[in-house]
Amino acid sequence: MNQNLSKIKELDGKQLYYSFLAGAQRIFDNQKLLNKINVFPVPDADTGTNMASTMRSITDTSIPTGSLKQTATAIADAALVGARGNSGIIFAQFLYGFSNEIKTEKNINVNSFAGIINKSVDYAYEAIANPVEGTIITVIKDWAESVNNLKDKIDDFKKLITDSYQKAKQSLFETTEKLEVLKKANVVDAGAKGFVLFLEGMIDFFKHGELKQILSARNVVKISTEEIDMMPHDEITFRYCTEALLVGDNLNKQKIIKKIEKYGDSIVVAGSPKKLRIHIHTDEPAEIFLSLYNHGSIAYQKVDDMVFQNEILHNRKTKIALVTDSTSDLPQDIIEKYQIHIVPLSVHFGDNYYLDGVTITPNQFYKLLNKSKVYPSTAQPAFTDFSNKYSYLSTQYESIIAIHISKEMSGTWQNSKKAAKTISSHSKNKISVLDSKRLSNGLGLILLRAAKAIENGATYEDILNNMDKWIKNSKMLISSKTIKYMVKSGRVSAAKGFIGKLLNLKPIVVVNDEGKTELIGKPFTEKASMRIVMDEAKKLIKTGKVWEYAVSHANNIKTANWYAKQLEDLIGKKPVFIRDVTPVLGVNVGPGVVSVAIMME
Repeated sequence: MNQNLSKIKELDGKQLYYSFLAGAQRIFDNQKLLNKINVFPVPDADTGTNMASTMRSITDTSIPTGSLKQTATAIADAALVGARGNSGIIFAQFLYGFSNEIKTEKNINVNSFAGIINKSVDYAYEAIANPVEGTIITVIKDWAESVNNLKDKIDDFKKLITDSYQKAKQSLFETTEKLEVLKKANVVDAGAKGFVLFLEGMIDFFKHGELKQILSARNVVKISTEEIDMMPHDEITFRYCTEALLVGDNLNKQKIIKKIEKYGDSIVVAGSPKKLRIHIHTDEPAEIFLSLYNHGSIAYQKVDDMVFQNEILHNRKTKIALVTDSTSDLPQDIIEKYQIHIVPLSVHFGDNYYLDGVTITPNQFYKLLNKSKVYPSTAQPAFTDFSNKYSYLSTQYESIIAIHISKEMSGTWQNSKKAAKTISSHSKNKISVLDSKRLSNGLGLILLRAAKAIENGATYEDILNNMDKWIKNSKMLISSKTIKYMVKSGRVSAAKGFIGKLLNLKPIVVVNDEGKTELIGKPFTEKASMRIVMDEAKKLIKTGKVWEYAVSHANNIKTANWYAKQLEDLIGKKPVFIRDVTPVLGVNVGPGVVSVAIMME
């Protein structure tokens, strides 16, 4: 279907939807460019990724096209759900205003469109705690004013969008002078650039868009190969870009802003009384979520480390990105040293929802575990969590290797694999997703082996070729104080658990080469359990040279330290780390468990 040369005097649902797909495609095509010029509000190099996520939520959603009102509402809702970052959430709020101001199911003319667009700008400003001119909000406002000024002279949407685009383009150019940080870097605002690119896509559709080409925008993520010189950046004042989707009744935007403003800056709260998207830069993401629980249910949350992202942009150490999930138990110093990217699983206490190790710490977890009437559950990262991560990393690295918790224990590997395939097919970056057949410190040692190999010059293919050997050379021995938590989490059947409680067993578990847990001992005391673990460790150590070893524990540092001391005497060096397991693993094994992981040369 070709758009004919006649005027478009009225906008219908189909035209609105397909023009959005065309605009989204321009964002996808220029994602890397937007990431590279991202210096405001912080230099975290992810504006392109965030805007692409917002657009992808629209393109991946089945949008009704018969009714203009229903189509606009569905677009706005999809944008709000998928919105990420300052610019993405501001744009989502603008779309919410647009959908809310449409009062008819039927088509609208240029005059009505202009009035609705200008009212929508007010919605966007209301969402920002401290609006800063010279950003996306300014360009949207200037464009809307241009639309309003042209409405009495133009009755054709093709000409309206084309002519008003010139004002948006001029406003974008002026952002460099309005903000000192942009002037210093000699760039335009990245979010504003994204909006102008979006308008360019709309113009293409209104002028000569073809339905087949526009439909191809669905589920497509293109990464531009254009290289932009690194820009100088100012300091980041708050470390974590923190976001939430809050669902409830009669949600009060201003109350929520007042509740969280003491924790940080760059606050944007967008949406309706039933659904709000919240964005803030803070050093205390856990406190943010704690303060939101009384206002509604948190349906989604995200925390990005902007300091880490800035380090990747300016001091990236390798061309290969290493990715894992939150079950690896790697300490922060190792993560930062080798620039390992973490996608967290989640922990659920009833309706309350936490990001593993990010918005809930091990200490907080065990306190909640003792108080909660409902035993917690866990969930793997969603497909979109991985696709957003791979989309961003594809703009920074030549290739990506992800190493995850055993697929026999979690669906994490599967979602990661699907997302990698989608992003890789369009970005053309090599992405491999590997099953470690381990978890906890066993997974951590495999990651550390890969990271050190990359540091020493190993190629993408070298890592893949060595992975099976490293997995087979890593062994895990796990002791516990009680079997009851394994029963509660479903890791041990209730029948076996009943027998175990009667006998007061302290089971010993290994993770075999298929990535499954296997019972190897059933002692009656913790000391007996510890002796058996050490006996097994001694047998292993006698077979060759130990590369590294690590000890992880679930709220049982005393036993962890005992193992570390015994192993140090045998091996002649300290463990590479001693760590408390993440809350997700705490759910499945309960307090008291200690894992000894040893990797042989």
